[in-house]
Amino acid sequence: MKTRILITVIGLLMFNQTFGQEKQTYSELIKEAWDLYDSKEYLKSGEKYAEALVGMKSTEKGRDRYNAACSWALANNIDASFVQLFKIAKNGNYTNLGHITTDSDLNSLHSDKRWEEVIRIVTKNKEIAEKDLDKPLVATLDLIFKEDQSYRRQIGEIKEKYGRQSEEMKAHWKIIGEKDSINLIKIEKILNERGWLGTDIIGRQGNNTLFLVIQHSDLETQLKYLPMMREAVTKGNARGSSLALLEDRVALRQGKRQIYGSQIHTDKDTKEKYVAPLIDPENVDVKRSEVGLGPLADYVGRFGFTWDLEKHKERVKKMEAEKEN
Repeated sequence: MKTRILITVIGLLMFNQTFGQEKQTYSELIKEAWDLYDSKEYLKSGEKYAEALVGMKSTEKGRDRYNAACSWALANNIDASFVQLFKIAKNGNYTNLGHITTDSDLNSLHSDKRWEEVIRIVTKNKEIAEKDLDKPLVATLDLIFKEDQSYRRQIGEIKEKYGRQSEEMKAHWKIIGEKDSINLIKIEKILNERGWLGTDIIGRQGNNTLFLVIQHSDLETQLKYLPMMREAVTKGNARGSSLALLEDRVALRQGKRQIYGSQIHTDKDTKEKYVAPLIDPENVDVKRSEVGLGPLADYVGRFGFTWDLEKHKERVKKMEAEKEN
């Protein structure tokens, strides 16, 4: 929505209608900000985030504020980026030290003295949040998380600079493969000895690290630990949304269709992105909602294309016909 709605209180009905429009406006602005980020229009993205966040309390919308900080940093508006980071660090109790210290979007901030202050606050937040956790194990999982994510966050930059099929890209994937193998040995030892631990023992990031390493492993390993993760979800020790991603990846690797639409593929001829074949495309949003995932249309929008049910069914039909031939 491009124009701001002026609220004139003329009865309760108009107030309710306007209130609904305001809520919709925020969602639309955030989506537009994300799309601008995705198309590398970072300054416009930061401005759109700022428009959406006007009037919001500093304790609200932490995720959007973090994304805004990334856009501002990439646009080289360092001051605006730090404004958002300090808000989520000081007032939002941001604790994801592993993510913020490996996020290449924020590289331009590292030489600024304010960066050390942000990291100091986030570190303190993390220590407070994890005071009752298994600290030695949390520290181990923190290192594994960094190993898993830091090299993957460099993929886009290397691909853009040298190309998808370049020797540089191949060498980088080799490094990622080596790191994944080492990380898997460590994670398997934890899972085999202690099971799928919950956030009450290893925190949110530690819990997510268990999933990430298994998600990035080979099919045999994924099949081995899939039942364990399913049980962990029933006990509240793992997120249903994470399990959905693993279920989809395993299904496709086995030549089956996915359930939740989490796996996005690229057409080798047209380079067009599309949702990998679904079991029940008509009801995919129902399935996604059951595990805490948002609408598929919103999800695929992050990849720069729109969800078209009929187009999806036609594509799958064509793919299956080609496979038979």
